[in-house]
Amino acid sequence: MGKFFSFRKILLLSLLGMVLLSGWGCATGNRLTQTSTIDALLAGVYDGEMSCGELLGHGDFGIGTFDHLDGEMVVLDGTVYQVKIDGRVYQPSKELKTPFASVCFFTSDQEITIEPGLNYKALKLLLDEILPNRNLFVAVKIEGLFKRMKVRSVPAQSKPYQPLAQVIKDQKIFELEEVAGTIVGFRSPPFVKGINVPGYHFHFLDQKRQAGGHILNLETISGSCQLDILNTLTLVLPTESGSLAGIDLSQDRSHALEKVER
Repeated sequence: MGKFFSFRKILLLSLLGMVLLSGWGCATGNRLTQTSTIDALLAGVYDGEMSCGELLGHGDFGIGTFDHLDGEMVVLDGTVYQVKIDGRVYQPSKELKTPFASVCFFTSDQEITIEPGLNYKALKLLLDEILPNRNLFVAVKIEGLFKRMKVRSVPAQSKPYQPLAQVIKDQKIFELEEVAGTIVGFRSPPFVKGINVPGYHFHFLDQKRQAGGHILNLETISGSCQLDILNTLTLVLPTESGSLAGIDLSQDRSHALEKVER
């Protein structure tokens, strides 16, 4: 009887473990993994800590920046791309680190057709109509043809670092016309203020992998949009460099974020 009870107990524990692992796997499939916080970046925390190789272990789709704020990051189909201040696209080594990035393993939950003649504001309004629940994260992937695409990149920084709102005074803006490519980014809930960018944050990569950057404005010609609903957030804070020490993250940096996003 004792042996039977012991076997039954082990069997039940094994089944419970399988259920828990199955549930965890589902959560992982709908997970946004983020390194550091947007307010830390706004405050000038530009030293990378997570390598691009490690970042790809958390997702095959996403956006961010690089060590010393050296350009704009686009992660697409499991490859990391770096748009530098010269407007060109590079594939950095997996050892290069990032101070801020957000990634997920992209799986489309919904697909819509993008109408012609939409500017950036109209595109976001369209997505809001389709996605009424603003309290979840959404990964947004738009493949299309654009009449114009206004993007920017920022130069690498050296210490002592200036706040991001000062750095963007030296940003380079690129006006792309009649360009095919992919918009990569996320819509984040309002409650992540200070952690990530509430609302939309998009980067662009052209089809030839030769141009891109942080999107400032656009106009659509045609395209398709895939949406991936994410309900789990993993936040990885920098620890090795101690770069968050002495940074007052209680400040409201909403105004600075607005300047940076524009």
